[in-house]
Amino acid sequence: MTIKPLGDRVLVKVEEADQKTAGGIYIPDTAQEKTQNGVVLAIGDDEEISVKIDDKIIYDKYAGTAVKVGDEEQLILKAADILAVYS
Repeated sequence: MTIKPLGDRVLVKVEEADQKTAGGIYIPDTAQEKTQNGVVLAIGDDEEISVKIDDKIIYDKYAGTAVKVGDEEQLILKAADILAVYS
């Protein structure tokens, strides 16, 4: 299945949280905080969107609509919910 966001929306692949701390302690799935980092997979057709495909981004914690494609979790976000691009 291919998803193409519309308008000012962006499709983001959610990056998985670390499974253990820097000290080597494993964190169970139930105790992990949801990550707010991702990689842009597709962008809508709005010319005002300032990110590109493959940009690494940080987004609002409760933003977007979760979509499951295969066994991969993805989000459809509004461009305004993107806080920063990082490398």
